Amino acid sequence: MELGVLERIQARLLEKRENLTEWLQAAPASKKQCQLGSADEEAVQMHLAVIDTALDKAAQHKLGLCQVCHDYVNPTLLEMDYTACVCLDHFSDEERRLLEAELELSQTVQKALLPQQIPVIPGLDLAVFSRPAQIVGGDYFDFFQYSDGAQGLAIADVAGHGLSTGMLMASVQTVLRTMAPICDSPTEILQRLNHFFYHNIHLTTFVTLFLARFDPASGSLTYSNAGHNPPLVVRPQANGSDPIWLSPTGSAIGLVETFHINAATVILAPGDLLLLYTDGVTEAINQREEQFGRERLADVIRHQDGLSARDLIQALRQALESHIAGQALADDITIIAGKMTG
Repeated sequence: MELGVLERIQARLLEKRENLTEWLQAAPASKKQCQLGSADEEAVQMHLAVIDTALDKAAQHKLGLCQVCHDYVNPTLLEMDYTACVCLDHFSDEERRLLEAELELSQTVQKALLPQQIPVIPGLDLAVFSRPAQIVGGDYFDFFQYSDGAQGLAIADVAGHGLSTGMLMASVQTVLRTMAPICDSPTEILQRLNHFFYHNIHLTTFVTLFLARFDPASGSLTYSNAGHNPPLVVRPQANGSDPIWLSPTGSAIGLVETFHINAATVILAPGDLLLLYTDGVTEAINQREEQFGRERLADVIRHQDGLSARDLIQALRQALESHIAGQALADDITIIAGKMTG
């Protein structure tokens, strides 16, 4: 294998190892619990062990050696999966077709981003606000359609910020947009997305991602939450119910070695408010080093149930500005608000 390819893979693996190790050491326990979903820190340690094995093999120039013919596997395949150890020629016809499909998807990832548009959804008033902490952000939101035409919603956050996270999020968007037309559930997309990225050398950190499927006729919102901040559903005050947090149903993309993701459903009724957000909102810090927090977020939304989605976002932005009182943003901020209009 060419030395330049091996060096590039080593550099990416070292960067990923550093990012995951820093996350283990520095992330607050509550944030770890959210991003891990049903997994635990041992699952991250298993992922780090796989990375260490790959680094050891790379140092010995054994990374990517085929177990059958003892030649090196295709470099493109190795960049997609640094654990690859069998050449395409030695796979069955079915396995080869699956891998070739993955390689084709890899090429699609490199294409330009598709434009973002806010769709017109019967019975749901939508609005969005997004502002990066730097010139290029690591937040992502999108609206798309599943294979059967159902409406999809997405919000995601790459750990970190800056140019590299923005480029990675562009890849996530392209993969999601490529998979959505051939999938019919959030769970299926997240499983395939994680499979595509978790041993990919271009994923040097991890991604939290909330995907939902909305049925306007029934008000049903079926979702899978891969370690993302829990979106919030608030019923009208007249109903007297507590806010509903759409908690993680699995781990973040690329965070653990064994990935499991489930689905859950909530029924939205006329007057209900749905809020999706990234951690730049709840972790916004004031001059006393106090975070904006989930409870303050819920309190703001709870007292604004008469507003449109657009006005709701404006009220939340004003509350955030009042909280940080001129402090610079430490992280990207993205908010999606939806109000059921009946």
